[in-house]
Amino acid sequence: MNYDWSWGVFLDPSLDGTRSYLQMLFVGVGWTLTLAACAWTIALLMGSLIGTLRCVSHKPLKFIATVYVEVFRNIPLLVQLFLWYFVLPEFLPSSMSTALKQLPHPWGAFCLAVLAMGCYGAARLAETLRAGIESLPRGQMLAARAMGLTEYQAYRHIILPEAFRIILPPMTSELMGTIKYSSVALTIGLLELTGQARSMADFSFHIFEAFCAATVGYVLINGAVSQGMRMLERHVAVPGLISAAPKDAV
Repeated sequence: MNYDWSWGVFLDPSLDGTRSYLQMLFVGVGWTLTLAACAWTIALLMGSLIGTLRCVSHKPLKFIATVYVEVFRNIPLLVQLFLWYFVLPEFLPSSMSTALKQLPHPWGAFCLAVLAMGCYGAARLAETLRAGIESLPRGQMLAARAMGLTEYQAYRHIILPEAFRIILPPMTSELMGTIKYSSVALTIGLLELTGQARSMADFSFHIFEAFCAATVGYVLINGAVSQGMRMLERHVAVPGLISAAPKDAV
């Protein structure tokens, strides 16, 4: 294959003439990080609540949480994104629908992508947290109730702090996954890192260079996240729990 490799293409002016292709990719990195951070915040808050409700003794709340998890976890993210972007606005009140559609580009796509990714991630994180809670000895809850704590207090002060320490490794994978599947947002017009790389490939015809740069970007971002979460895991590890690792562990 006679492919004209040219790594200098990153310094060439992009189609709009205001920035280089390299600057375009950095803009895409910014959108990727912002989208992932906002979606992960929603996923962490909602997932913590739903995962806890999956384990409580109140059966109606447990049922609602279970239905949420089964619905959002079993529908592909891309399908959910299309439902949020194309279908949801049509069911909103006309004033809200009009306001959403009139948001300046790319904020309309960004807001709906955040909601789609956040709700999807919340279902996955809820199951991770449920597994962490159920891995704890039952005696801890019984001892907390014997000391006079309510179920809410027991979860807040005893169960959840320990469960989160246990699930830090799978939580790291979920966070890294959020960063990676943020790329589906390009299907609704949000030019994050993959979208910018695709735009660069379309206009410069240097496909391999563009997607090699995007690959390096994802590797660096997720590598930094992995190292940061590993340091956090060692810092908060409790001896005797399954997440506790030797200090010299790599």
